[in-house]
Amino acid sequence: MQNKNIALFALASIPLLMTLGNSMFIPVLPIIEKEIGITSYQSSLIITIYSAVAIFLIPLAGYLSDHFGRKKVIIPSLFLVGVGGLISSWAAVSLADPYMVILLGRFLQGAGAAGASPVVLPTVGDLFTTDKEVSSGLGLIETSNTFGKVLSPILGAILATWAWYIPFWSVPILSMISILLIFFLVKPPKGESTPIPFRTFIKLTRKIFKCNGRWLFGTFIIGGINTFILFGFLIYLSSVLEDTYKVNGVAKGLYLAIPLLILCLASYFTGKRIGEETNLMKRLILFGNMLITISLITMVFMDSLSTIIIVLSATGLGIGICLPCLDALITEGIDKEERGTITSIYSSTRFIGVALGPPVVSILLKQSVNVVFITLAIICLISIIFTITTLKGKSNLLFKA
Repeated sequence: MQNKNIALFALASIPLLMTLGNSMFIPVLPIIEKEIGITSYQSSLIITIYSAVAIFLIPLAGYLSDHFGRKKVIIPSLFLVGVGGLISSWAAVSLADPYMVILLGRFLQGAGAAGASPVVLPTVGDLFTTDKEVSSGLGLIETSNTFGKVLSPILGAILATWAWYIPFWSVPILSMISILLIFFLVKPPKGESTPIPFRTFIKLTRKIFKCNGRWLFGTFIIGGINTFILFGFLIYLSSVLEDTYKVNGVAKGLYLAIPLLILCLASYFTGKRIGEETNLMKRLILFGNMLITISLITMVFMDSLSTIIIVLSATGLGIGICLPCLDALITEGIDKEERGTITSIYSSTRFIGVALGPPVVSILLKQSVNVVFITLAIICLISIIFTITTLKGKSNLLFKA
């Protein structure tokens, strides 16, 4: 068990790295805009391109990890993240007009993230034998992800006080640390390298969606909406802190970290609590999305910084309750042979939310803040509808192929 916990610690470094490698730039975007002369929409693409490329490559990574081994996919992918970070860093320091080359580096980082981050979930499923252990492990992974979101605005703001391009240089360093942890501490399960034939794999995957398509589709949609709202309100908060309340630097990072800290704690305790209780997971997903919706509607009436932080912290609480439950439903409900592919599709939908949140909110902010939060609340209502209509039913919600 101790070796498994050490391996879990190493695996947790991956979502931490991936989150830092993306969310760290949120408080730095206004500085980048001024330094290289780009618009807020162009700067949001630095976040979006990382996630957009991952959307298309994640299912391929899941398939490869099912067939050739998790570790054989994770380590080269982390290396690619580091290479992308080096390219963006070099461009930021060396070129007079670095924007397009920075995007190229971010593209490669996203491609690497596609092969590393989503493979973590099925690896945790492989590592433990009971659903309770898996739920607890996934809770730690989601906590690592959200802790990265807590740390990233603070770290990004601190690094940017040195120079605006330093956050780019941190990516290859963090990537190398994660590679070493995975290489030495994570041992592949016995029999992992024996792939099933491709035709058999396709047949099994079709059978999974035939038996489980309703709740799988609902879980995919809910996960994507939750991350869309998360990155959407982070872009709003980053903008309003600097433009309206004149909060910059480390102080800005600390304000951004408050709702993310609430999200992190909610993820940790939810993961510890849910165990194998499928009905509890469904109830918590419904409660979390209702809390998010109410908080977003309430934001229309908020006009002071303290109340904005409090209400957005409630939004973070709702998201932190939902995500570990969604992770557990997906991972515990699918057999090992197809787990990488199915969890990767789920991760793709989450990345869609990450990719769309920043540019959509940047565009909506040009209309008004009320338009932003009314739109986000309406979108979250869709999550509630999907929770009620697709996750309802018998207590044995999960059917394996």
